[in-house]
Amino acid sequence: MAAPNLLILAQGGRLEFEAIIFAASLRHSAPGFAGRLIVAEPQPDGAWAGHGTRIGDDTRGLLADLGAEILPFTARHFGAAYPYGNKIEALSVLPAGQPFAFFDTDTLITGPLEQVPLATARPAASMRREGTWPEPPLYGPGYGGIWKSLYDRFGLDFASSLDLSQPDEHWERYLYFNAGWFLGADPAVFGQRFLDWALSIRDNPPDELACQSLDPWLDQVTLPLVIHSLGGGRPGPDLAGLDGGATCHYRNLPLLYAREPDAVLAVLEAATAPNRIKKRLKEWEPARRLVYQGKGRDKVRPLFAGGLPPREKPIRQVLRKNGWWWD
Repeated sequence: MAAPNLLILAQGGRLEFEAIIFAASLRHSAPGFAGRLIVAEPQPDGAWAGHGTRIGDDTRGLLADLGAEILPFTARHFGAAYPYGNKIEALSVLPAGQPFAFFDTDTLITGPLEQVPLATARPAASMRREGTWPEPPLYGPGYGGIWKSLYDRFGLDFASSLDLSQPDEHWERYLYFNAGWFLGADPAVFGQRFLDWALSIRDNPPDELACQSLDPWLDQVTLPLVIHSLGGGRPGPDLAGLDGGATCHYRNLPLLYAREPDAVLAVLEAATAPNRIKKRLKEWEPARRLVYQGKGRDKVRPLFAGGLPPREKPIRQVLRKNGWWWD
């Protein structure tokens, strides 16, 4: 089977610089990957009207040099009001009937991605997540009631989605992913269902969701339902590299320097060392200061020499307090 299409998103600002890092790390760490790298670019119309979404010309040329194809799309339903919805609507740029893997742009390719069976895997998504949703109210409903209401909404079998090795009402019992990567066999089917069900939940949430926030969690609430409906589920050991040896969803450059292994830092710095890449990335303050001026290793890393907090929020707080955070 042919290699899958990889999809990331980019628009003017932080995402275009992260797209350069993604493309550079793909060529550095997985030179044998034969699939297409497609960069979806939201246009400044539709739900993004009035916003400068276009990628800069220098970035556009560099991404092309790195083998990426930039394809435009118009967001009709989410846009500036819910930027995470880009990953739902951007699936429309992919060719129907061809396997795909979506990655958040703030991802580093750290190993031989071509050895991960992306094209033949059943639908799945990242398990590098925390129990961020839902937050059951004191007097109910609990995790089970909230999630079951969503499975019932779309006529899905709730019981078969459960991880019975986890106790009742523990968040890991219920199918829940980080949307930092997900994959499937047909982006047209996957994307249409993702869109339809996300809009249904947003516009008419079940009563059990009355106390729940859907911003920014709507994509991660909908994603497990879509994956389950298409015969997928929790990724097996064949996809373990997507949450480990082959990719790193770092989320933010300061977080990468705070918590990732030395090997990940080495990949980042080697992939972004070529002059044509450095010239463009030095225009972005986080890369200039953390990567090229060495502040990531010299200033950020020592802040956590005594150990990392178990959750991400306090790590971010330390970084902000010390002036090493960019939104």
